[in-house]
Amino acid sequence: MKFTELGLHPDVQSGVEACQFIDCTPIQEAAIPHILAGRDIAGLAQTGTGKTAAFVLPLIDRILRAREAQTWRQTNFVLVLVPTRELAEQVYDHVTMYGAKANVKAIAIYGGTSYEGQKAALKGGVDFVVATPGRLIDLYKEHLVDLSLVRAIVFDEADRMFDMGFKDDMKYILRRVPQDRHFLVFSATLNFDVLNTAYEFGANPVEINVSRDQAKAENVVDAIFHVGHGDKPKFLLSILQKYKPQQVIVFSNFKHNVDRIAKFLSSNSVPAMGISSLISQSQRTRIMELFRAEGNNRNILVATDLAARGLDIKGVDMVINFELPDDAENYIHRIGRTGRAGASGHAYSMVCDKDVESLQRIENYLGHKLTVEWIDDAELVKEFKEFPRDEGRRHREFKRDDRPGGSRSDHNKTPNKGRNKEYTRQNRKDFRRDDNRGGQQPEQRNEQQPTQRNEQQPTQRNEQQPTHKHQSSSRPYAERGPRHQQRQQYRRQQTQDGPRQHHSLQRPQHQKSNVTRQGYRHQPSQSAPPSQGVASVVAGFLKKIFGG
Repeated sequence: MKFTELGLHPDVQSGVEACQFIDCTPIQEAAIPHILAGRDIAGLAQTGTGKTAAFVLPLIDRILRAREAQTWRQTNFVLVLVPTRELAEQVYDHVTMYGAKANVKAIAIYGGTSYEGQKAALKGGVDFVVATPGRLIDLYKEHLVDLSLVRAIVFDEADRMFDMGFKDDMKYILRRVPQDRHFLVFSATLNFDVLNTAYEFGANPVEINVSRDQAKAENVVDAIFHVGHGDKPKFLLSILQKYKPQQVIVFSNFKHNVDRIAKFLSSNSVPAMGISSLISQSQRTRIMELFRAEGNNRNILVATDLAARGLDIKGVDMVINFELPDDAENYIHRIGRTGRAGASGHAYSMVCDKDVESLQRIENYLGHKLTVEWIDDAELVKEFKEFPRDEGRRHREFKRDDRPGGSRSDHNKTPNKGRNKEYTRQNRKDFRRDDNRGGQQPEQRNEQQPTQRNEQQPTQRNEQQPTHKHQSSSRPYAERGPRHQQRQQYRRQQTQDGPRQHHSLQRPQHQKSNVTRQGYRHQPSQSAPPSQGVASVVAGFLKKIFGG
């Protein structure tokens, strides 16, 4: 179907022609007529198939026709909620581009920027508010946004907002918009929670699924390389050198790795830029502008899943996954950054032993095995600067044994800790820390005490006294402190003379409460003196019961 057959408003049709759009994509052909008729929509389509235009164009059409019918007040607006700041800017650009000749005003609201410009634009009146949930709620609580004036609400990449923890924020907003608002939700993947929330708040969307048979676009060729974890930097350089792409996005699961990968590529004469949540919003905006600009010398963008959702960047012909994502749906969104608007693209993933479980989930989701590619040894990059270490993290990617000088445990090993069975008592003299430790002379400690411990104490201890936790210690006797020797001397006296009271070892006897669980009070029984024995206790107990 062609756009001229949709019956759009002349001002909207002129904007379509200015963008040189002729034929509708499947999602546009299926969704636009329903939106023009005022029906709720839940649209599911592959990435890069024009979902943004599928809801922006008909909503502009409805605004223009409402103006002509004088049912659109100046304070009314359409609310578009998106998960990321970059996607908010992109949707805002589409609205201004399609509505340039229709005098449609729009504003992008998101965190990391000043409130003043957003406040001024809201006071002046806008037709489209494209926002992230967090900043929108902040402005609502300051009474700068009146959600009761919303005429239509759109959730773009709704499942991603749920994954990012915006579910409660979405419900907070839905409770405050009118019940008769127009409800639209679009994404490349929709889950049950999104649709359940729509039904919970009174929406009855027409479900449109134009990607039921396949999850990814047909014009994207994806494959994997089986590599070792430490070989990923080398294979990354080799893939770029072998295929020589024009514009590339390299995805990593960890924001701390983004800057390291970008520095590694730049140090090896491959200019790259990194974007993640660790940099400010102004830096993120500047990086995206440089990457989108034609003729830029930095055609490689290293990013987290921040750039995996909804971003439409023309000219990206390759996507590389430095690590496979944990979620199979994120894999679809990542490789969907290439092969957009009918162009062809390639997606390669480097898989090591840490990515095996993720690979299984992705293949189960796709319903087929991914193609395995390889690079010949002659095509591998041999000379390159090393991958930078992450100095800020405590846990390294290599073992301590690989460091110069061996592991830490090699320097702290103490003999006779269960490792060397042939170690004898005589050799312990070489490992004593302090010959004067314990208050005795070395000759007395080495000649007298070991003899007593070896000849007398073990026999008595095994027969009469339970094993103490210090007796199993395998440390050399000379390394034990004076407190240990005092305890040993006290045990020997107990073994020879019988148990006796010692003021430093007595524990306080805790009085039990005289209130039972039922709340009745009773007097605690008086125990007999130790010398009376069991018979005296029993006799006293019977006498107390029978009264003498």
